[in-house]
Amino acid sequence: MTSEATRITEYTDTKNSLYLSFELGESEWKLGFTIGFGKKPRRRTIPARDVKKLQDEIEGAKQRFGLAKDAPVMSCYEAGREGFWLHRYLSETGGENLVVDSSSIEVNRRARRKKTDRLDVEKLLTMLIRYAYGERKVWSVVHVPSVEDEDRRQLHRELKTLKEEKVRTMNRIKGLLANQGIRLKGELDLSEGKLDGIRLWNGLPLPAGLKARLAREWLLVQFLREQISVLECERRQLLRKDESKSAEQARELSTLCGIGRNGSWILAHEFFGWRDFQNRRQVGALAGLCPTPYHSGDSLHEQGIGKDGNRHVRGLSVQLAWAWIRFQPKSKLTLWFQRRFSHSKGARKVGIVAVARKLLIDLWRFLERGVMPEGAQLKAEAK
Repeated sequence: MTSEATRITEYTDTKNSLYLSFELGESEWKLGFTIGFGKKPRRRTIPARDVKKLQDEIEGAKQRFGLAKDAPVMSCYEAGREGFWLHRYLSETGGENLVVDSSSIEVNRRARRKKTDRLDVEKLLTMLIRYAYGERKVWSVVHVPSVEDEDRRQLHRELKTLKEEKVRTMNRIKGLLANQGIRLKGELDLSEGKLDGIRLWNGLPLPAGLKARLAREWLLVQFLREQISVLECERRQLLRKDESKSAEQARELSTLCGIGRNGSWILAHEFFGWRDFQNRRQVGALAGLCPTPYHSGDSLHEQGIGKDGNRHVRGLSVQLAWAWIRFQPKSKLTLWFQRRFSHSKGARKVGIVAVARKLLIDLWRFLERGVMPEGAQLKAEAK
């Protein structure tokens, strides 16, 4: 007497589509294929970024599930280091792809939950099918910028990186000097000849090894300053001559008191220039400045802002909020802040986040509808 394996042959398949999920690693990618609920996924592993092998696996999966060669393919992967090139490739080959926000994927709430690449692929497959059948809130889908919009971000992001590296290097120099009991007054300057005049606590000159290291660190500071100067010059020229939508918005924002060249450029290229917002809630959500209440039974408290949006804009918007309070003292937003949060320093730190969110919404209305923020003033040159 022989026993035969029992296989489940009933599954949900009304769209006749192939569903594909990715787990992207540095050296290899794990793929998961299925055509509906109740069907055991087909799992495969391919070398990372091998698109030819990927196409072979897609064709093999269609044959395995009995689909036509021109059957539609719907895929997804988590946003990460691979960026958006894979999304563009899959879209150009005729498929529909989703780039998913990793933090929005639901997980088991057990204290010790299982997590492997295989489980991640299967979880993404299940949620992809749920999304395809209308459950849109199952996760958050990343809005993919165009190649041009993504490329315009390189300038200010590189500029920010260089400035942060310059600060780190100068702090490192100050730390090396403080380690020897030395603190220089005024602006840090270790140009040629200045190191020879620095003395230790006992009046002796700097040791040779420390002196050589400080000289190399100072050369790095000078190099970073030159690179920053070049990029800032390039940005000034683009602000004057560039005719793109983002550059035009940056010029409009810079006419308002309290918003300078750097703030207007980042807001335009990271936020307003490549997204078409439908309402104020979308503006606050993309910046990650929306509140996150916790209300369960009798328990009710606020958990703070979500921080699930663009971190570059979120940090900048808080800085712009403080500048707005200072340089727009007669605006409706400033008066509201002073009335609600001026009683204590702690309250001001909380209230400035609300100002940042309201300010972004006002700036969106200013750009899209030409509505001037109430009580705001333009710069003298704009007038």
